[in-house]
Amino acid sequence: MNQAKIQRIIESGVDFNIGDILGKAWEMFKSRALFHIGFMVLIGAIQASFTLYLLDYSSLYSIFLAPALFSGFYLVANRQSQKVYIDFQNYFDGFKYWLNLVTTNLFSAIVIVLGIICFVLPGVYLLVGYMFCLLFVIFGGFDFWTSMELSRKLVHTNWLKFFLFGLALLALNIAGFLCMIIGLFVTVPMTYLAVYILFEELTIDAIDEEPKDPVIYV
Repeated sequence: MNQAKIQRIIESGVDFNIGDILGKAWEMFKSRALFHIGFMVLIGAIQASFTLYLLDYSSLYSIFLAPALFSGFYLVANRQSQKVYIDFQNYFDGFKYWLNLVTTNLFSAIVIVLGIICFVLPGVYLLVGYMFCLLFVIFGGFDFWTSMELSRKLVHTNWLKFFLFGLALLALNIAGFLCMIIGLFVTVPMTYLAVYILFEELTIDAIDEEPKDPVIYV
């Protein structure tokens, strides 16, 4: 992924249709529903294990396991988009980027919390702004600070639209929770698929002609 091309995209500004993104996420989810639900069940089981038996270590799960696990949805979404063969083990490919994902997730969370402490609004701005930071780590190969800044700058070009997109995803997951919680096994994967689809559509012109990583938008 070419950083100069990303900068040009940022300078030109971005726009998108929220309904279209959610519709594409639903279609992507349906095409591999059993895989997505199965992996979400696995994540739920891991989270439940920490809550029930390892509560004192639950922060370790959030810091060291969750970023790589949930990034599995991004990586499988990429393979779906490129019509590449998918195996269930591909959901664990996030651990190939483990250190950078953990670092980026931790630092972005710290900055967001500091922003919330500073009159709340800066935290809300950054919470939306860092929507794509993990994706820039995985598909761009950037370090944590570059990924955070590229994400923030990209979102800043149309922050209100991204905020509304985030609200739509929140409403989707609230609906999933209200469906006897089981609905979250559908809505959480859809959330990650939707974020990936939006990221791909916005940054597709920044892809190098000969990417070094074969997973990146072949």
